[in-house]
Amino acid sequence: MKFNVSAVALSCLFFLFLTETLAQNAGSIVTRELFEQMLSFRNNDVCPGKGFYTYDAFIAAANSFPAFGATGDDTARKKEMAAFFGQTSHETKGGSAGTFTGGYCFVRQIDQSERYYGRGPIQLTHQSNYERAGQGIGVGQDLVNNPDLVATDAIISFKTAIWFWMTAQDNKPSCHNVIIGQWTPSPADTAANRVPGYGVITNIINGGLECGMGQNTAVESRIGFYRRYCGMLNVPTGENLDCNNQRNFAQG
Repeated sequence: MKFNVSAVALSCLFFLFLTETLAQNAGSIVTRELFEQMLSFRNNDVCPGKGFYTYDAFIAAANSFPAFGATGDDTARKKEMAAFFGQTSHETKGGSAGTFTGGYCFVRQIDQSERYYGRGPIQLTHQSNYERAGQGIGVGQDLVNNPDLVATDAIISFKTAIWFWMTAQDNKPSCHNVIIGQWTPSPADTAANRVPGYGVITNIINGGLECGMGQNTAVESRIGFYRRYCGMLNVPTGENLDCNNQRNFAQG
């Protein structure tokens, strides 16, 4: 018996294989089941973002960033997923304080007095970030012209968060390079006590408001979510989890 497979059929098979391979970068670590366990509170009736953040949207967005959750050994990949969801869960948290189970409850910042207020998993703020994110995810000026796309299109929302995570900006390294161990502090970083670890990621994201001021509840919240997810993924947290004694990047 002979089987004749057309070039079109082979192309389709290759496309399906490639799509599945890309999806497994992050998806092989954060499965649908784990996603639901990690973020089970997000669809609670008290959450303004109920129904917005879906696993399918996360995977679709992750497919656009092949290195996300796919760089290094199994431990490095798991730590990256724990760190990404740790930071973004703090940014979007609701529920009872101290439980670290209320991530992804909010889509929009409570204070919406500014046009480019925080939206999405990373709570993207400021026109410059909306512009750079739009360019980075391939939608041009769409996010500048219509910033609410980050709060109404779940795939775009996740894409902006992963873009921010993967992209070095100004004197800041990318969160991705930090967590997978590919960032080497400069002399200026060393002088500012910025050392490799989860803490410098907090500094990248919100150092101006949270870092270099001793222990504070926001930093502890970020660490709490990260520790919870590291436990769920059975991976060590590593050292230097806080940024309490780090000078923020804006200070040089």
